[in-house]
Amino acid sequence: MNKVNYFLVDSSILPSVYSGVIAAKNLLASGEAVSVSQAVKMAGISRSAYYKYKDKIFEYSEQGEDTATINAKLIDNAGVLSSVMSELYLLGANVLSVNQSIPVNNVADVSITVSIANTSITDGELVEKIQNVSGVKSVSIGGKK
Repeated sequence: MNKVNYFLVDSSILPSVYSGVIAAKNLLASGEAVSVSQAVKMAGISRSAYYKYKDKIFEYSEQGEDTATINAKLIDNAGVLSSVMSELYLLGANVLSVNQSIPVNNVADVSITVSIANTSITDGELVEKIQNVSGVKSVSIGGKK
């Protein structure tokens, strides 16, 4: 069994075909290109190069650097989660994921992971703003990176 080795390298030292493969993959993922043929043409690489490397090269993302997970208990009333989301929007947070449990005794646990890269709010202010939303019983921040 062959062991796979991975390297994290600066893209400027790699042949341009690798950046082209990443560009083509991004064009397909975003919908800017509707086919591989269109994506490789836009990226300036050949179809054979794309297929040769598409499963071997991946773009590194530091997305975890500015994220926080908000854990809250919400009263099971219509619009409470929506109000929390609106407050997060007003604070400039970008919602990455939401996970809500089925309500038990009229209370649902919710976990919301947000990107806080574009905010200047402190953890305490974030908790206070969410706590002030009608229908929020409790809130805490966990899993901050």
